[in-house]
Amino acid sequence: MKHLMNLRSMLFGALLISGTAFAEPAEGWLSWRGPNQNGTSNETGLPDKWEPGAENQLWKYGLNGAGAPVIANGKLYAFGYGQEGDDTAEGVQEILLCLDAKTGEKLWEKRYSDYISDVVYNRYGIGSPIVDAETGNIYLQMSNGRCVAVTPEGKDIWEISLMEELARLTFPNGRTGSAAIDGPLVIFHCVTANWGTTGPARDRFYAFDKLTGELVWYSTPGVRPVDSSFCMPVFGQLGDQRVFYAGTGCGNIVCVNARTGKPVWRFQLSQGGVNSQVVLYQDKLIALHGKENIDATSKGRLVCINIPQEYPAEQLVLDKSVEVWRNDDHIGFTSSPTLVEDRVYTTNFTGELICVDADSGKTLWQEKLAPDQIHASPAYGDGKIYAPWFEGSLAIVKPTDAKAEVLSNAEIKATDGSGVKALAAPTIWAGKIYLSTRDGLYCFGNKEGKYVGKKDDNKEAALGPVAQLQIVPAEFAIAPGQKQEFKVYGLDKSGRRVEIITEDLSWEKFIPPTAKVKAKVDATLDARTGTITAGKDAALSAGALKVTHKGMSATTRGRVEATIGYTADFEDVELKMESPDGVKVNFPPLAWLGARIKWYVLEKDGSKVIANRLDNVLFQRTMNFFGGEDMTNYVIEANVMTDGNRRIKSEVGLINQRYKISLVGNKNVLEVSSNYERVQQAVKFPVKANQWYHLKTHVKNNGDGTGEVRAKAWTKGEDEPAEWTIKVPVKKLHPHGAPGIYAFSPQAQKRVYIDNIKISAGE
Repeated sequence: MKHLMNLRSMLFGALLISGTAFAEPAEGWLSWRGPNQNGTSNETGLPDKWEPGAENQLWKYGLNGAGAPVIANGKLYAFGYGQEGDDTAEGVQEILLCLDAKTGEKLWEKRYSDYISDVVYNRYGIGSPIVDAETGNIYLQMSNGRCVAVTPEGKDIWEISLMEELARLTFPNGRTGSAAIDGPLVIFHCVTANWGTTGPARDRFYAFDKLTGELVWYSTPGVRPVDSSFCMPVFGQLGDQRVFYAGTGCGNIVCVNARTGKPVWRFQLSQGGVNSQVVLYQDKLIALHGKENIDATSKGRLVCINIPQEYPAEQLVLDKSVEVWRNDDHIGFTSSPTLVEDRVYTTNFTGELICVDADSGKTLWQEKLAPDQIHASPAYGDGKIYAPWFEGSLAIVKPTDAKAEVLSNAEIKATDGSGVKALAAPTIWAGKIYLSTRDGLYCFGNKEGKYVGKKDDNKEAALGPVAQLQIVPAEFAIAPGQKQEFKVYGLDKSGRRVEIITEDLSWEKFIPPTAKVKAKVDATLDARTGTITAGKDAALSAGALKVTHKGMSATTRGRVEATIGYTADFEDVELKMESPDGVKVNFPPLAWLGARIKWYVLEKDGSKVIANRLDNVLFQRTMNFFGGEDMTNYVIEANVMTDGNRRIKSEVGLINQRYKISLVGNKNVLEVSSNYERVQQAVKFPVKANQWYHLKTHVKNNGDGTGEVRAKAWTKGEDEPAEWTIKVPVKKLHPHGAPGIYAFSPQAQKRVYIDNIKISAGE
């Protein structure tokens, strides 16, 4: 996974020298839920009324956004997207924008082109940055799983492609939510189908060192998901352990150790994914969902549960007995509840603002304010609720126990008179309200207001002695000829870092007793230092390493990945299993990301080939990588075939440097694309079902930021054409990207087949 670590380390070292990696501590509205983790502000003097263009509107900036902006030390950071000119080869670019929070003046922006995601229509930018209070650095996960760390001045610290490094799945809805920061860690939430124990598709949390981008831990606290979830962790203490609480795509509320990733407990809340952020109330947790209930056919519920007060030795599965109360008046698909003292405020999908007593769960009132609601959560400050609505309005409400007094309810209209989608929670800072919409970012309120934050008097106990070990990175990937070094942290019993241990360490290759595949990584391990080195002829392989120190131990795991010179014909794979349809099969290479649950090796036309599995509709469209994301200027080619008939055929292709090049059976074309349904150019190519073709691809870099994606296809056994079948010029080239394979079987019908994969040096 750490092909880019040398680059990251060099960049981080330069930032250390310049001092920009350790900017001044930040204060403000640092995350989308504010300083109290529940959507509330401590400020007074906030506006009672607003409508677009009114006197108290201070500025508007034209950004297409769907996530709340965050503010630190007077700088505003927002996430949105745009299209670069009229050149469809550029596709969608997501934007991290920095403005002066008082004036709306642009200070800088960074644009990131989407690549090979499933995001459709305008479902980009549905997320929010987060600012680290210690350093002022900004962290963001984008729609396709690109995660970035940036300084307040807009300088890159590190970048990670979760798709290519950890097999993150993408979804048409594009929702990513927000990262979370705790101590030295930044935590991202996503669904991955990686390898080995993390091969099955699950909702997972990944914690990276916020300064270096090294993976510290990963956690799978739930079960098989039915949705994606972008719920942000909420932090708390459970005894002497730091934990967080979050909803997952499998319908659970989970508790996870924030320092080690160990699952603590889970509680099944719904049949579908939980996207609403939870709130903590005394020793209880309040959660909202909008999917089908587990004990009724009705949808949606607000639930309060007792939090277990003792830290368990193993993960607990909580049952209905922990429920304090439930309220079925609520259907909140993605809007989160706001907690104000002992009152909970939620927005229903039917456009109602609801007030609930946090002790009893009783609904005190419901106020109809809009036709419907998606995403946007209410925010509270100065005795008022600021509630955006999906169709394009913002209500300002003064709540009492008896009713909602509507102070203002402004419609937000585009120039053509249509309503403007408001999908983000408001942000409150220095007497001002900030509202992100699909039409722009609005600021209104008190021009000379002062920020009032949360005084944090929490003081942790002194560090204890080393009680456990933690290896960083927790997962690695190296290509032949590369090596990986590790840090071994000594943690106290609460999981806090005490020291980096460098002496009296014993390293070994390790096969966990529970491993279904007994395999070791094909690399040389220095048993004293822990450095692992892959020889130039190292084979694709995967396995675990174990370090021991004074009776304590910890493990990490990793892979040797493909690089230039890699070939795969699958002829040495023994077909010792049987698929559900009675075909002799075996799994693809362990080191391929996510491949074991998506592909089989089987016999076809007298040869052993790889074919996509059709037993899970979740993977009717799949991409699988087997090389590093830093690879560039390579040729990847293979024999490919689609199954089907005149009415339906599958699609088969290769991934080269973040471009998908495929034979699309139903369209009879050879197509090049970079982001689904947005960037695609194709030429006619008659794709016959059950006919083998040879597909060859290359991405040419012109050296000036431009390039050309090239591919050719021909019937297997015929001579290779002299000219490329398709050449797509690109003005802003993806300069690197992992090689992989691609399949699309509509409704999980009609397989694709691939054989004789070869990666060679580019021209």
